[in-house]
Amino acid sequence: MKNSIAATIVALFLVSACGSEQQATDEVDTGANATTALNELFADHFERNLVMNPLSATFIGDNRFNDRMANSNSPEYRAKDQAMDEEFLQRLLAIDREALGYQDQLSYDIFKINREQSLEGNQFPFHLQPINQFYSITNFFIQLGSGTSAHPFKTVKDYEDFMSRADDFSIIIDQIISNMQEGMREGVTQPRILMAKLLPQIDSQIVDDPRESGFYAPVTNMPEDFSAEDRERLTAAYETKIADTIIPAYQRISNFLGDDYLSNARETVGLYAQPNGEAWYAYMVRIRTTTDMTPEQIHQIGLDEVARIHGEMRGVMEEVGFEGDLQDFFDFVNTDDQFFFDEAEELIQGYRDMSDHITELSQDLFDVMPKTAFEVRRVEPFREASAAGGSYQAGTPDGSRPGIFYANAYDIKARGKWAMESLFLHEAIPGHHFQIMIQRENEDLPEFRRFGGFTAYSEGWGLYAESLGKELGVYTDPYQYFGGLNAELWRAIRLVVDTGIHAKGWTRQEVLDYMSANSAVADVRAIAEAERFMAIPGQALAYKVGQLKIREIRNDAEAALGDKFNIKDFHTEVLKDGAMPLSMLEAKVDRWVQAQL
Repeated sequence: MKNSIAATIVALFLVSACGSEQQATDEVDTGANATTALNELFADHFERNLVMNPLSATFIGDNRFNDRMANSNSPEYRAKDQAMDEEFLQRLLAIDREALGYQDQLSYDIFKINREQSLEGNQFPFHLQPINQFYSITNFFIQLGSGTSAHPFKTVKDYEDFMSRADDFSIIIDQIISNMQEGMREGVTQPRILMAKLLPQIDSQIVDDPRESGFYAPVTNMPEDFSAEDRERLTAAYETKIADTIIPAYQRISNFLGDDYLSNARETVGLYAQPNGEAWYAYMVRIRTTTDMTPEQIHQIGLDEVARIHGEMRGVMEEVGFEGDLQDFFDFVNTDDQFFFDEAEELIQGYRDMSDHITELSQDLFDVMPKTAFEVRRVEPFREASAAGGSYQAGTPDGSRPGIFYANAYDIKARGKWAMESLFLHEAIPGHHFQIMIQRENEDLPEFRRFGGFTAYSEGWGLYAESLGKELGVYTDPYQYFGGLNAELWRAIRLVVDTGIHAKGWTRQEVLDYMSANSAVADVRAIAEAERFMAIPGQALAYKVGQLKIREIRNDAEAALGDKFNIKDFHTEVLKDGAMPLSMLEAKVDRWVQAQL
């Protein structure tokens, strides 16, 4: 009897053990299968997306499709794009999210959000107003073809590839004209003031002699190792392509804008005035901020932040012994000769001089830094009048192209020296160059996360990077600190005026008046910025919304961890997994905090 009971117990134990072992094996298999399916889905989508968007491939250093450009405004392309989103969303939902590990769940959620937002956006007629003075294929294409952007001009094939792209560009221009004609019929048009600014940008590319074109620069700079035969052939081919394909395309879009579109463009400047404009703007607010805040809530945050930052500025006025009110101080820093360079190149060199210094200082706050090289360039003359004060173009992780900070030196007396440190921190180091290239260099992330983005995260990080000035050891000059405050103030003003333009019906002049009354902004910059907000609704909201959330996340982490808080580790945690919606970033950092308690 005793042996029988023992045998029964052993048997039951073996059955239980085998069952548990089998269950564990099944769970491992399920998880492995889900992970494999997810990775295959990501790889498949990324490859198909590069085929559909060859320029995206070029910009990440994948040169397989350098001979083509996508006609992304065509009905055929838009239908294919929607079908692809629907297909991959369904494939994603068939994968068991709960069987995935933490990082794969992050990837699952980010991919799902991307597909859902893309599909939601199809209800709005973006394709009927495809160009403006801030973002246009006409400006982009001359950058691409000048030899200073992502398209390489190192081999004979590179040169031949660009000529093939020129043929596609001509088709794209005709598609844009067709779509804008449809927009005129349906009452979906750009503001007239923006198109009036775009027209001279386009006309600057229309020249009588192909050799005077910016597109001729690659011929002038042709590599010395090309054979005489190739040099002669390519030179003749480029002159023909510029004269017979590229310049006529620019002429067609110029004629259309000047003869037809300008007289039919709208006088209003806000998205509210477009068909279904209120819902359209609400969508833009959601995708730009990755929040559910309403335009009214964001408008009030902007007003509150403007008032707070004004108080900080008055402290600077006291420190430098300035007598007068805030508006007097704005006038002083905008007009006194001590705050301006005489020559544009002095400004550009000033930014170059900052690079090594601020990189060294960043080692006190960052453990992880990009390996990709970095350089400063001046914004090209053809677009500088409407370009932002600075911008960043990402490099390639393989080192073939550096990250580039484009600094605008247009109207040098509108570019105060006091604005330089904050702009460099934002666009370059430790701002976008750190944020984007750390993400792109992380080969553990799926490709769509390495090369993807969310505006609130990236621009929020850029503005947060500006706020690190004193911690880094810059802003030692009170006027540079004022510049940092003014840059932050500018982003708070953006919350007020972007919502004012697109939700409250503010006019262009009302926007300019508000800017002038509340900031140290020169007229030339105020006009360019106001028209930028008109051109890209909601984008200006991302900066302050993102910065406030990242700062809140940091404050919460510091409060929870106390002496255990390490600023280098915090910055690594924020940056290492790349861009994501703000709520996901908050949850991820909270998970990191809890692991240390």
